[in-house]
Amino acid sequence: MNTKPLVPRELAERDVQQALDWYLLEAGAQVALGFIDALEQAYGHIALYPATGSPRYAHELGLPGLRSWPLTRYPYIVFYVEREECIDIWRVLHAHRDIPAWLRATQ
Repeated sequence: MNTKPLVPRELAERDVQQALDWYLLEAGAQVALGFIDALEQAYGHIALYPATGSPRYAHELGLPGLRSWPLTRYPYIVFYVEREECIDIWRVLHAHRDIPAWLRATQ
């Protein structure tokens, strides 16, 4: 099975770093490492099966092709668009944020 490379945008990388910093400060290294493991698992799934992500926000925001995939055991969602040559990772957002507003800022 072919996988496409994942290309995180600067905002997605910043989202991950902020989450990691928060987990390190508030919950400790083990929880932060668990977050990274969950993110790597989500990225691996998206690389193999990009079409399985939810199109909910694509419909809600009028952003064709936008999909999302949740992290396991952590309240974060990866937002991405499958391109011909890669998977464009838009954001990695906490599930309790105003996701539509954050995604509109990404466009």
